[in-house]
Parts: sequence; C-alpha cells; structure tokens
Amino acid sequence: MSTGRLAGRYSLQRPLGAGGMGKVWLARDEMLDRDVAVKELTLPEGMSPKERADSVKRAVREAQATARLRHPGIVALHDVVVEYERPWLVMELLRGRTLADTVREFGPMPPDYAARIGADVLEALSVAHAQGMQHRDVKPGNVFLTESGRVVLTDFGIARQEGQATLTEQGLMIGSPGFIAPERLEGHPGGPASDLWSLGATLYTAVTGAAAYEGSAAQRIRATLTQPPPAAPGPLGPLITAMMAQHPEARPDPRVAVPALRQVAAGGPLPQLPAGLEPTAPRPVKKRGRVVVWIAAAAALVVAVATGGFFVLRSMDSGVPASFTVPMDVCTLISQEEVGLLLRTQKPPKGQPGSDDVGPKCGWPISQSGVGLQVQKDSDTVDPWSMTPAGARRLFQGQQRYWKKYDQFDWNWPEIGVKDKMKSKRTPVRQITGVGEEAFAFELAGPDGRVHSAHVYYRLANLVVSVEYSTVADRPTDEDVKQSALKAAQASEQALRDAA
Repeated sequence: MSTGRLAGRYSLQRPLGAGGMGKVWLARDEMLDRDVAVKELTLPEGMSPKERADSVKRAVREAQATARLRHPGIVALHDVVVEYERPWLVMELLRGRTLADTVREFGPMPPDYAARIGADVLEALSVAHAQGMQHRDVKPGNVFLTESGRVVLTDFGIARQEGQATLTEQGLMIGSPGFIAPERLEGHPGGPASDLWSLGATLYTAVTGAAAYEGSAAQRIRATLTQPPPAAPGPLGPLITAMMAQHPEARPDPRVAVPALRQVAAGGPLPQLPAGLEPTAPRPVKKRGRVVVWIAAAAALVVAVATGGFFVLRSMDSGVPASFTVPMDVCTLISQEEVGLLLRTQKPPKGQPGSDDVGPKCGWPISQSGVGLQVQKDSDTVDPWSMTPAGARRLFQGQQRYWKKYDQFDWNWPEIGVKDKMKSKRTPVRQITGVGEEAFAFELAGPDGRVHSAHVYYRLANLVVSVEYSTVADRPTDEDVKQSALKAAQASEQALRDAA
C-alpha cells in the first residue's frame, strides 16, 4: 500500500526503510498526537499457506514478547493492528542510527564508547532473560543508537520464550551468520549465554570495524564452528574473547560482564576476569543429521527475519553489482550442501557441466529428482559475461514472452529416470519477488495433474539465469516442488553476489 490509516488512528506518512520481510513506516498517532514507527509485515511470493500462517504467528509472538518487556534499552511496543490481511506493529519512533551504520560510516569505536553500548545492551538482555526470553538475533544492525544517547535493542521478532515451541521446522536455524553462537549452529536451542556470544561478536565489530568471521554466509558459519574467536585489540579484547568462548559455560556471567564493561566505559582498565574465563578450543562439528547439513547448505538460505516469519533467508547486500564480467564455473553457483538439501539426500551428486547455444549450464540429477541451472545469453553475444544489462533485460523479456506463448510441452530428463517424453501442461507464467531484480516462474504438470517441474527465471544486472527443480517421486507436494526451485534460484543468486 502507499499511505493510509490503520485502526482509524495511525496515519501512515512515508516508509523509513525495509529489511528482511518487513517495511517500517513513519506514522502519526492521531489520537495521542505523536509520531510512531509502524512495522508492516510483508510476505514474499511463493510461500506456502503454512509458511504464511507461521509468519503471522511469529509477528504476533514478537508483539507478545516485546510488550512484556519494560526497559529503556528495549524498543517499546504500543499497539498491534491486523488490517489488510497482515499484522502491523506500532512502536516508539527511534531517531538516530544503528550500530552497524555508525561503524560503517565512522569506523571502529573507542573502547570506552563501545563498552558503554555493550553494558546497556547486556542490561536490556538481562531483563529479557529474567522473563525466560532469548533475543536470538543480537547484531550491530539490531543495536540502535538514538540521538538522545539511548542504546536500544530492537527486533525481538525471533525472540524465543523458554518452554515455548519454536515456529520453525525442526533442524532449521534462525539468526544472522557470524552472530549465531556455536551451540545454536549445532542444533541446540541455546539460552542467555547464546545471546552473550552474539553480543561479544557485536562488540568485536564495534571496536575493530569488521566482523569476527567474514566471507560468505557458509564460510562464516563454518568458521564459527571450527575456529577460535579472533582477538580484539584494546582493553575490551580479553572480555570479548571470553564472551565468545566456544562453550557456553566458559562465558562470563552478566553480573561480572556488566561491571567490567562499565569500568572500561568510565575510562578505567578492564578488571581481572574470574579464573576459567578464557578461550576454549573449538568443538568438532558434530554430524547431527539434517541440522548441520542444513546449516552448511543454508548459509545463503539461513532464516532471516526482521519482522517475523519463517522465511528462506539470504544474507546479502541490498545493492546490485553493476555487471558480471568474469566467466564462472556455473556448477559452483549451487553448493554440494545446498544440492543435498534440495534433493533430500546426504550424498549429493556432483554437478554435470554442459553448454549449448543458450549458454553454460549445470545439472545435479539423482534417481527421480534433479536440479538444473543455466546462465543464458542471446544469439548475438559470445557468452553471458559479455551481456550488457540492457541486453539482459531484452533477453529476460523475450524468455517471458516465449514461455507465455506455449502451454503444452513434451518433457523428459533421462538422467533422473524419465527417458520417454511426458506430455506436460504449463501453469500460468507469473511475476515473483525475492530473487534477482526481476523474476518470473511457472510449473509443468504431468497427465495426472501433479507438478513435476518448477522453473524460475531471474535477471541480476547483466545476467539471466534459469533454474529448474524436477521430481517424479511421490512424496513432494506441488508446493514443495515450487519452493525447491525458488530456493535453488535464491542460492545461485547469493553465490553470484558473493563472487561480485
């Protein structure tokens, strides 16, 4: 929607920003004559009914969790409105900038300033922990520094109350890679010590200007599980290292950490930490079935939630590369781990490279199922990497027109066991969001009416990529097939962005 009024009293003025699956609006509470922030839950294309229902439940849970917390360091929730078939959270309006934006613009912070931020956040977390709640997404982007000097922890949208069942499916992880504690990456629910680890990683960024673990999302996750935390310089270094200890029991109690942070904030030295608070060796990565398999695969698909909802998560910059000019091995655009997750196998196949007049391609077939990907070019261009953004737009539009023109196809894929051509009917071609700068999708259904193939075409800068997920197995539903193609497309887009 553009602008309007909610509940007859909240007048939406203009968008303040967007992230994950939500948009934040500047609004006016006409009843109390004050400015407020309104968070709108937006849902992407391609979500199943269950995922949509979980999204709404999570938004309501955010409201319930946040409304019970009263502390200057926790953003205040005023109201919850359900209109236009989605929830809207009415919150206090914060003026200032996030810790992430501050560090990005001004560089590393002085230790005393970072220490004060850490103490304020840890005190706010302690209030939440006392009520049996974990935040689960403490990171620089969720620490807000107001113009009045308040330090506010935002986005309790994925908070987990002790004893409350999580809304995510078993084996999935939520949070932000590089700021998720090791025990949570291994599949444990975590606790207050997990939030403390995330705060330690946040303070590392504050005092160094960089993340403790860098690289792609998958690399950050693997490093968290297998490497000791890097040493931060300055008086906060030993405390940050202790907060990021691999084992939760080796991390300091907040009753020790807060006074230590306050002492550094006042310009003093870091007090002597209790014995035993020292870095521990990284634990071996346990093979815990789908939990660690998913984590290794999902780094580009980790659940990202800014406003609530169980979503396929991608950790990527909002900016789009100007163009891709260096040829790539297209079989690297979807990792082995991601292929294993998509094909539901613990022995994912290696990519089978190929090429035709349309461009280089790669396939990952197993018995009854397969994933395919192709980076496309037009007939006048040597290779996809020589395409211009304008040429890619024309090619994308041409592909869309082609697929809309025909609705009956003969389909086969010998490598997955479909050697004879199968009469198939195309579903309507539809525009989708959540992948690339523009994208469309459609499915092919066999004579029995079941969807056996889902196709996603997207354009990113000067590249047009087509992704296919196909299966003739009995178990996957039509929605499963559609979601698998979307996830494969999102994974390949993330790989392209990482390589840019």
